[in-house]
Amino acid sequence: MPKLLIPLLLTFLLAACVPARTEPSPVSTTSPTPQWLHGAMATPPSRPWWRDAVFYELFVRSFYDSNGDGIGDFNGVTSKLDYLQSLGVNAVWLMPINPSPSYHGYDVTDYYNVNPQYGTMEDFKRLLAEAHKRNIHVIIDMVLNHTSSQHPFFADALRGPTSKYYDWYIWSDTGQGNYWHPLMGNPPKYYFGIFSGAMPDLNYRNPAVTAQMENVIRFWLNDVGVDGFRMDAINRLIEEGDKTENTPSTHEWLKGFYQFYKSADPNAYTVGEVFNAGSSLAKTYTGDQLDQIFNFELAASTINSVNGGSNSAINSALTFALQDMPDGNYGTFLTNHDQNRVMSQLYGNVDKARLAAFLMLTAPGTPFIYYGEEIGMQGEKPDEMIRRPMQWDSTNNSGFTTGTPWEPPANDFQTVNVAAQTNDPNSLLSLYRRLISIRNQNSALRAGSLVLANTNNPNLYAALRMDDSEALLVFANLQNKTITGYGLTLSNSNLQAGNATLSPVFGTGTFAGLTINSNGSFSNFKPLPEIPPYGMYILKIKQ
Repeated sequence: MPKLLIPLLLTFLLAACVPARTEPSPVSTTSPTPQWLHGAMATPPSRPWWRDAVFYELFVRSFYDSNGDGIGDFNGVTSKLDYLQSLGVNAVWLMPINPSPSYHGYDVTDYYNVNPQYGTMEDFKRLLAEAHKRNIHVIIDMVLNHTSSQHPFFADALRGPTSKYYDWYIWSDTGQGNYWHPLMGNPPKYYFGIFSGAMPDLNYRNPAVTAQMENVIRFWLNDVGVDGFRMDAINRLIEEGDKTENTPSTHEWLKGFYQFYKSADPNAYTVGEVFNAGSSLAKTYTGDQLDQIFNFELAASTINSVNGGSNSAINSALTFALQDMPDGNYGTFLTNHDQNRVMSQLYGNVDKARLAAFLMLTAPGTPFIYYGEEIGMQGEKPDEMIRRPMQWDSTNNSGFTTGTPWEPPANDFQTVNVAAQTNDPNSLLSLYRRLISIRNQNSALRAGSLVLANTNNPNLYAALRMDDSEALLVFANLQNKTITGYGLTLSNSNLQAGNATLSPVFGTGTFAGLTINSNGSFSNFKPLPEIPPYGMYILKIKQ
């Protein structure tokens, strides 16, 4: 989450000049109970669409500029939907699209409108319609924890207790502890903003705040037609004393929120950002509060195993993930908009980038690909450098804009771009397309169980992916050396006893037959005499 500072003088200027409100009239502030608790929740679908999705996270500002003003826009995204469809993704997460004084948009000034730099609401609705024509779902970032300090509600609240919005925020006379921001006065007053003074936290102990955000969610689901939300910093919603995250009060609020948004749209999807969450923490939010939580622990472990050439990190993370959440109902990713790009973390090594993609797209969970990851874009903090314009081709400004870009593209755009990789069967982009296609076509990769195999070699990763219709053996050499000394051992599985043949879904070679024991086990199996450097394979087990 970006950390910004706001001059105190600006705060008082805002109080003196409150912007005209563009939001609908707020619901009654006297109701003590959120409206969602009064209605029956609709029956959810048996197989939610997001369990079979491959998401693409994109920053509208940096994706494609359609009008030459140097800022990406909705029409630009619409014009690139065919590219996303060719990549094989069937869902898109748009980083914040609401009006905001910042470039990133995580300090919202109007929850019922779109950033005019990106276009109009009609432009956005056209983007939605065109995406849906291509069977691509669209979710948007929803920032509930705080507003912008320039939001009309906060500007009005600065008038003090006489303001109807005063109790929508959190105040203190002493400001003792972290995250308090002073207002000039004698004595001074303090407001709570866990991320910065530009982002005052909302007070969810006030039912009027909950009711207002209920209106916001209903507006985007029912009036606009989005398919769900990525919930920003959702673990920070309600503080309890010095405890500022993952509080019982936050969990309790989210239980009501879950009932509400499912009653508004049973097919609506939410995925929550709980920073650094592993499966044990993700589990506490999943099922009756949010649909999924991002598994940060698995993401970091995947990169660690790829960088270190050892299976220990990813095996450990997968073991814990499937121990806590055996159905794999969490979001997976490599990096996102808050982290150094995966290619930079892998020191520009394309072979390692290929391995990372392979591990993520053959593992359980709903994968999220950060824009540009599929072509190997690099970027390290500050945040603007990891959110640079998409690199489409080798022309001026990487084909992102005909004008002056809001941020210049990275220096490698002339060689690292979509156009250079599109027709190259050995490119990183082609690998992503192939792996996503294989995932879309093989239910065991999307919905099947995972059983890790003992490889008798720390440089080799192997797992069985299996559902009622198919069984796949997945393995990869994590190092730049040929592996000869290894043997795959599985203590038990749901495989039927008997002899089986292996046919390649991904990877080439002549593969040995497999003998499966009575409990679905096998030992010291070598599908190939040797596995080449960074070799990756998906083999279908035919019995």
